[in-house]
Amino acid sequence: MPGPSTELVQQLYRTPPDRFVAARDAAVANARRAGDPSTARQLARLRRPTVAAWLVNLLAIRRPELVADLVELADELRTAQRELRGPRLRELSAQRRAVVGALVAEVRKLAAAEPDAPPAGRLPLAEVEATLNAAFSDAEVAEQVRAGRLLRAASYAGFGEVPRPQLRLVTGDDEEPEEEEERPARRPGAQRARPESATRTDRAAPGTDRAASRKDRAAGRAEQAERAAQRAARAERARQRRALDRELALAQADQKRVEAELIEATGQERDGVAVLDGIEAELAELERRRAVAEQDLSRAKLARRAAERAVTVARRRAGEVEGAIEALAAEEGDADGGAGAAD
Repeated sequence: MPGPSTELVQQLYRTPPDRFVAARDAAVANARRAGDPSTARQLARLRRPTVAAWLVNLLAIRRPELVADLVELADELRTAQRELRGPRLRELSAQRRAVVGALVAEVRKLAAAEPDAPPAGRLPLAEVEATLNAAFSDAEVAEQVRAGRLLRAASYAGFGEVPRPQLRLVTGDDEEPEEEEERPARRPGAQRARPESATRTDRAAPGTDRAASRKDRAAGRAEQAERAAQRAARAERARQRRALDRELALAQADQKRVEAELIEATGQERDGVAVLDGIEAELAELERRRAVAEQDLSRAKLARRAAERAVTVARRRAGEVEGAIEALAAEEGDADGGAGAAD
Protein backbone atom coordinates (compact mmCIF):
# COMPACT_ATOMS: atom_id res chain seq x y z
CA MET A 1 0.00 0.00 0.00
CA PRO A 2 1.17 3.56 -0.59
CA GLY A 3 2.57 5.52 2.32
CA PRO A 4 1.00 8.57 3.98
CA SER A 5 -0.13 11.34 1.67
CA THR A 6 1.90 14.50 1.30
CA GLU A 7 -1.03 16.52 2.64
CA LEU A 8 -1.16 14.44 5.83
CA VAL A 9 2.58 14.73 6.42
CA GLN A 10 2.48 18.48 5.84
CA GLN A 11 -0.48 18.75 8.19
CA LEU A 12 1.55 17.00 10.90
CA TYR A 13 4.65 19.12 10.37
CA ARG A 14 2.72 22.36 10.51
CA THR A 15 1.23 21.26 13.84
CA PRO A 16 2.93 23.01 16.81
CA PRO A 17 5.54 20.75 18.46
CA ASP A 18 3.65 20.46 21.75
CA ARG A 19 0.73 18.84 19.88
CA PHE A 20 2.74 16.94 17.26
CA VAL A 21 2.92 13.61 19.12
CA ALA A 22 -0.82 13.54 19.81
CA ALA A 23 -1.63 14.39 16.18
CA ARG A 24 0.82 11.77 14.88
CA ASP A 25 -0.55 9.07 17.19
CA ALA A 26 -4.09 9.91 16.06
CA ALA A 27 -3.01 9.58 12.41
CA VAL A 28 -1.36 6.23 13.19
CA ALA A 29 -4.56 5.00 14.86
CA ASN A 30 -6.64 6.11 11.86
CA ALA A 31 -4.31 4.26 9.47
CA ARG A 32 -4.56 1.08 11.54
CA ARG A 33 -8.35 1.31 11.66
CA ALA A 34 -8.32 1.75 7.88
CA GLY A 35 -6.33 -1.48 7.54
CA ASP A 36 -3.12 0.22 6.33
CA PRO A 37 -0.31 -1.02 8.62
CA SER A 38 2.42 0.20 6.24
CA THR A 39 1.20 3.80 6.44
CA ALA A 40 0.81 3.44 10.20
CA ARG A 41 4.44 2.32 10.56
CA GLN A 42 5.72 5.16 8.39
CA LEU A 43 3.70 7.70 10.35
CA ALA A 44 4.95 6.27 13.64
CA ARG A 45 8.53 6.88 12.51
CA LEU A 46 7.94 10.62 12.09
CA ARG A 47 9.75 12.57 14.79
CA ARG A 48 8.67 15.77 16.52
CA PRO A 49 10.53 18.86 15.30
CA THR A 50 11.93 21.55 17.56
CA VAL A 51 10.15 24.89 17.70
CA ALA A 52 12.73 26.50 15.38
CA ALA A 53 12.47 23.61 12.89
CA TRP A 54 8.67 23.80 13.07
CA LEU A 55 8.80 27.50 12.18
CA VAL A 56 11.00 26.75 9.15
CA ASN A 57 8.66 23.89 8.13
CA LEU A 58 5.69 26.23 8.51
CA LEU A 59 7.39 28.68 6.16
CA ALA A 60 8.09 25.94 3.59
CA ILE A 61 4.52 24.65 3.73
CA ARG A 62 2.68 27.98 3.86
CA ARG A 63 4.96 29.95 1.52
CA PRO A 64 6.73 27.42 -0.74
CA GLU A 65 7.41 30.06 -3.40
CA LEU A 66 9.58 32.04 -0.96
CA VAL A 67 11.58 28.94 -0.02
CA ALA A 68 12.00 28.09 -3.71
CA ASP A 69 13.52 31.54 -4.25
CA LEU A 70 15.89 30.90 -1.33
CA VAL A 71 17.03 27.57 -2.78
CA GLU A 72 17.61 29.12 -6.20
CA LEU A 73 19.59 32.01 -4.74
CA ALA A 74 21.62 29.54 -2.62
CA ASP A 75 22.60 27.60 -5.74
CA GLU A 76 23.74 30.80 -7.46
CA LEU A 77 25.68 31.87 -4.38
CA ARG A 78 27.50 28.55 -4.05
CA THR A 79 28.38 28.64 -7.75
CA ALA A 80 29.79 32.16 -7.42
CA GLN A 81 31.80 31.10 -4.37
CA ARG A 82 33.31 28.12 -6.18
CA GLU A 83 34.24 30.27 -9.17
CA LEU A 84 35.54 33.16 -7.01
CA ARG A 85 33.48 35.74 -8.88
CA GLY A 86 33.91 38.70 -6.54
CA PRO A 87 31.38 41.27 -7.87
CA ARG A 88 28.67 38.65 -8.39
CA LEU A 89 29.42 37.17 -4.96
CA ARG A 90 29.01 40.56 -3.29
CA GLU A 91 25.73 41.13 -5.13
CA LEU A 92 24.38 37.71 -4.15
CA SER A 93 25.54 38.14 -0.55
CA ALA A 94 23.54 41.36 -0.30
CA GLN A 95 20.55 39.53 -1.75
CA ARG A 96 21.06 36.74 0.77
CA ARG A 97 20.88 39.12 3.72
CA ALA A 98 17.75 40.74 2.32
CA VAL A 99 16.08 37.39 1.63
CA VAL A 100 16.89 35.97 5.06
CA GLY A 101 15.58 39.11 6.77
CA ALA A 102 12.35 38.97 4.76
CA LEU A 103 11.88 35.25 5.49
CA VAL A 104 12.39 35.75 9.23
CA ALA A 105 9.77 38.51 9.17
CA GLU A 106 7.42 36.19 7.28
CA VAL A 107 8.02 33.45 9.86
CA ARG A 108 7.04 35.91 12.60
CA LYS A 109 3.78 36.69 10.75
CA LEU A 110 2.97 33.01 10.17
CA ALA A 111 3.58 32.20 13.83
CA ALA A 112 1.33 35.08 14.91
CA ALA A 113 -1.46 33.59 12.78
CA GLU A 114 -1.14 30.16 14.47
CA PRO A 115 -3.45 29.94 17.51
CA ASP A 116 -1.20 27.54 19.45
CA ALA A 117 2.15 29.12 18.55
CA PRO A 118 4.48 30.36 21.34
CA PRO A 119 4.33 34.08 22.20
CA ALA A 120 6.25 36.37 19.87
CA GLY A 121 8.86 37.06 22.57
CA ARG A 122 9.66 33.35 22.91
CA LEU A 123 10.05 32.51 19.21
CA PRO A 124 13.58 31.19 18.46
CA LEU A 125 14.00 33.50 15.48
CA ALA A 126 17.80 33.47 15.85
CA GLU A 127 17.80 29.70 15.23
CA VAL A 128 15.46 30.18 12.28
CA GLU A 129 17.84 32.77 10.81
CA ALA A 130 20.84 30.47 11.39
CA THR A 131 19.04 27.62 9.62
CA LEU A 132 18.20 29.78 6.61
CA ASN A 133 21.81 30.96 6.41
CA ALA A 134 22.98 27.35 6.60
CA ALA A 135 20.73 26.54 3.64
CA PHE A 136 22.78 28.97 1.56
CA SER A 137 25.98 27.07 2.32
CA ASP A 138 24.78 23.46 2.50
CA ALA A 139 22.72 21.99 -0.34
CA GLU A 140 21.47 19.18 1.90
CA VAL A 141 20.12 21.66 4.46
CA ALA A 142 18.53 23.64 1.63
CA GLU A 143 16.72 20.52 0.42
CA GLN A 144 15.47 19.73 3.95
CA VAL A 145 14.19 23.28 4.30
CA ARG A 146 12.45 23.07 0.92
CA ALA A 147 10.79 19.75 1.83
CA GLY A 148 9.34 21.20 5.03
CA ARG A 149 10.38 18.21 7.16
CA LEU A 150 13.19 19.69 9.21
CA LEU A 151 13.58 18.15 12.68
CA ARG A 152 16.02 20.59 14.28
CA ALA A 153 17.66 23.89 13.56
CA ALA A 154 20.86 23.93 11.51
CA SER A 155 23.85 26.22 11.65
CA TYR A 156 26.97 26.83 9.62
CA ALA A 157 30.23 27.83 11.29
CA GLY A 158 31.86 29.13 8.12
CA PHE A 159 30.59 31.25 5.26
CA GLY A 160 29.92 29.47 2.02
CA GLU A 161 32.23 27.12 0.17
CA VAL A 162 35.86 28.13 -0.19
CA PRO A 163 37.11 26.44 -3.35
CA ARG A 164 40.48 24.76 -3.45
CA PRO A 165 42.21 25.17 -6.83
CA GLN A 166 42.71 21.89 -8.66
CA LEU A 167 46.38 22.40 -9.62
CA ARG A 168 49.08 19.78 -10.20
CA LEU A 169 52.65 20.84 -9.51
CA VAL A 170 54.86 19.49 -12.29
CA THR A 171 58.64 19.47 -11.64
CA GLY A 172 61.65 18.41 -13.68
CA ASP A 173 62.27 15.43 -11.39
CA ASP A 174 59.38 13.34 -12.67
CA GLU A 175 60.81 11.09 -15.38
CA GLU A 176 63.86 12.36 -17.25
CA PRO A 177 66.38 12.37 -14.36
CA GLU A 178 65.31 8.84 -13.47
CA GLU A 179 66.10 7.71 -16.99
CA GLU A 180 69.46 9.52 -16.97
CA GLU A 181 70.40 7.93 -13.64
CA GLU A 182 69.24 4.47 -14.69
CA ARG A 183 70.92 4.40 -18.09
CA PRO A 184 74.48 4.02 -16.76
CA ALA A 185 73.32 1.25 -14.42
CA ARG A 186 71.47 -0.64 -17.15
CA ARG A 187 74.17 -0.18 -19.78
CA PRO A 188 77.61 0.15 -18.13
CA GLY A 189 79.54 -0.72 -21.32
CA ALA A 190 77.40 1.14 -23.81
CA GLN A 191 79.99 3.82 -24.65
CA ARG A 192 82.78 1.32 -25.24
CA ALA A 193 80.71 -1.19 -27.22
CA ARG A 194 78.65 1.32 -29.25
CA PRO A 195 80.25 4.71 -29.53
CA GLU A 196 77.73 5.84 -32.17
CA SER A 197 74.96 5.45 -29.59
CA ALA A 198 76.90 7.59 -27.14
CA THR A 199 77.32 10.21 -29.82
CA ARG A 200 73.55 10.24 -30.47
CA THR A 201 72.98 10.59 -26.72
CA ASP A 202 75.31 13.55 -26.59
CA ARG A 203 73.47 15.14 -29.48
CA ALA A 204 70.13 14.54 -27.71
CA ALA A 205 71.28 16.29 -24.50
CA PRO A 206 70.35 19.82 -25.69
CA GLY A 207 66.79 18.64 -26.44
CA THR A 208 66.54 17.10 -22.98
CA ASP A 209 67.71 20.35 -21.42
CA ARG A 210 65.05 22.28 -23.35
CA ALA A 211 62.34 19.87 -22.15
CA ALA A 212 63.53 20.24 -18.55
CA SER A 213 63.51 24.01 -18.98
CA ARG A 214 59.93 23.92 -20.26
CA LYS A 215 58.91 21.78 -17.30
CA ASP A 216 60.60 24.20 -14.91
CA ARG A 217 58.72 27.10 -16.47
CA ALA A 218 55.45 25.16 -16.25
CA ALA A 219 56.17 24.35 -12.63
CA GLY A 220 56.86 28.01 -11.93
CA ARG A 221 53.59 29.05 -13.57
CA ALA A 222 51.72 26.40 -11.58
CA GLU A 223 53.26 27.62 -8.34
CA GLN A 224 52.35 31.21 -9.21
CA ALA A 225 48.79 30.15 -10.02
CA GLU A 226 48.53 28.26 -6.76
CA ARG A 227 49.87 31.23 -4.80
CA ALA A 228 47.44 33.53 -6.63
CA ALA A 229 44.54 31.21 -5.80
CA GLN A 230 45.62 31.10 -2.16
CA ARG A 231 45.83 34.90 -2.05
CA ALA A 232 42.38 35.13 -3.62
CA ALA A 233 41.02 32.65 -1.09
CA ARG A 234 42.57 34.60 1.79
CA ALA A 235 41.19 37.87 0.41
CA GLU A 236 37.76 36.30 0.05
CA ARG A 237 37.87 34.97 3.60
CA ALA A 238 38.92 38.41 4.84
CA ARG A 239 36.06 40.01 2.96
CA GLN A 240 33.66 37.44 4.33
CA ARG A 241 35.00 38.11 7.83
CA ARG A 242 34.35 41.82 7.42
CA ALA A 243 30.87 41.09 6.14
CA LEU A 244 30.23 38.82 9.12
CA ASP A 245 31.55 41.49 11.49
CA ARG A 246 29.08 43.95 10.00
CA GLU A 247 26.29 41.43 10.29
CA LEU A 248 27.29 40.75 13.88
CA ALA A 249 27.15 44.46 14.67
CA LEU A 250 23.70 44.68 13.10
CA ALA A 251 22.56 41.56 14.95
CA GLN A 252 23.83 42.93 18.26
CA ALA A 253 22.07 46.24 17.59
CA ASP A 254 18.87 44.33 16.81
CA GLN A 255 19.35 42.31 19.97
CA LYS A 256 19.66 45.46 22.06
CA ARG A 257 16.61 46.93 20.39
CA VAL A 258 14.42 43.87 20.95
CA GLU A 259 15.70 43.52 24.51
CA ALA A 260 14.64 47.12 25.14
CA GLU A 261 11.28 46.31 23.57
CA LEU A 262 11.05 43.26 25.81
CA ILE A 263 11.74 45.37 28.90
CA GLU A 264 9.13 47.90 27.81
CA ALA A 265 6.60 45.17 27.04
CA THR A 266 7.29 43.55 30.41
CA GLY A 267 6.68 46.86 32.16
CA GLN A 268 3.46 47.36 30.24
CA GLU A 269 2.37 43.85 31.13
CA ARG A 270 3.12 44.53 34.80
CA ASP A 271 1.15 47.78 34.65
CA GLY A 272 -1.72 46.03 32.94
CA VAL A 273 -1.78 43.36 35.64
CA ALA A 274 -1.91 46.06 38.31
CA VAL A 275 -4.76 47.85 36.55
CA LEU A 276 -6.63 44.59 36.14
CA ASP A 277 -6.15 43.76 39.83
CA GLY A 278 -7.53 47.20 40.74
CA ILE A 279 -10.54 46.72 38.48
CA GLU A 280 -11.19 43.28 39.92
CA ALA A 281 -11.04 44.74 43.44
CA GLU A 282 -13.50 47.46 42.43
CA LEU A 283 -15.76 44.83 40.90
CA ALA A 284 -15.64 42.81 44.12
CA GLU A 285 -16.60 45.93 46.12
CA LEU A 286 -19.41 46.70 43.70
CA GLU A 287 -20.66 43.13 44.00
CA ARG A 288 -20.68 43.45 47.77
CA ARG A 289 -22.55 46.76 47.63
CA ARG A 290 -24.97 45.26 45.10
CA ALA A 291 -25.74 42.39 47.47
CA VAL A 292 -26.35 44.86 50.32
CA ALA A 293 -28.55 46.99 48.09
CA GLU A 294 -30.52 43.91 47.01
CA GLN A 295 -31.10 43.01 50.67
CA ASP A 296 -32.22 46.59 51.43
CA LEU A 297 -34.52 46.51 48.42
CA SER A 298 -36.02 43.20 49.54
CA ARG A 299 -36.72 44.60 52.99
CA ALA A 300 -38.22 47.76 51.45
CA LYS A 301 -40.50 45.65 49.28
CA LEU A 302 -41.70 43.70 52.33
CA ALA A 303 -42.31 46.95 54.20
CA ARG A 304 -44.23 48.38 51.22
CA ARG A 305 -46.44 45.31 51.01
CA ALA A 306 -47.15 45.48 54.75
CA ALA A 307 -47.95 49.20 54.45
CA GLU A 308 -50.27 48.52 51.52
CA ARG A 309 -52.13 45.93 53.57
CA ALA A 310 -52.37 48.36 56.50
CA VAL A 311 -53.67 51.10 54.21
CA THR A 312 -56.28 48.73 52.82
CA VAL A 313 -57.41 47.81 56.33
CA ALA A 314 -57.45 51.44 57.41
CA ARG A 315 -59.46 52.50 54.38
CA ARG A 316 -61.94 49.73 54.96
CA ARG A 317 -62.27 50.70 58.61
CA ALA A 318 -62.66 54.36 57.72
CA GLY A 319 -65.42 53.45 55.26
CA GLU A 320 -67.17 51.45 57.89
CA VAL A 321 -66.98 54.31 60.40
CA GLU A 322 -68.22 56.78 57.80
CA GLY A 323 -71.18 54.48 57.09
CA ALA A 324 -71.97 54.25 60.79
CA ILE A 325 -71.80 58.02 61.14
CA GLU A 326 -74.13 58.49 58.17
CA ALA A 327 -76.56 55.95 59.59
CA LEU A 328 -76.48 57.67 62.97
CA ALA A 329 -77.06 61.03 61.35
CA ALA A 330 -80.04 59.65 59.49
CA GLU A 331 -81.51 58.26 62.72
CA GLU A 332 -81.03 61.59 64.43
CA GLY A 333 -82.81 63.34 61.56
CA ASP A 334 -85.71 60.99 61.75
CA ALA A 335 -85.91 61.46 65.51
CA ASP A 336 -85.87 65.26 65.25
CA GLY A 337 -88.68 65.13 62.62
CA GLY A 338 -90.90 63.03 64.81
CA ALA A 339 -90.46 65.34 67.77
CA GLY A 340 -91.43 68.43 65.72
CA ALA A 341 -94.60 66.77 64.50
CA ALA A 342 -95.58 65.91 68.01
CA ASP A 343 -95.31 69.54 69.14
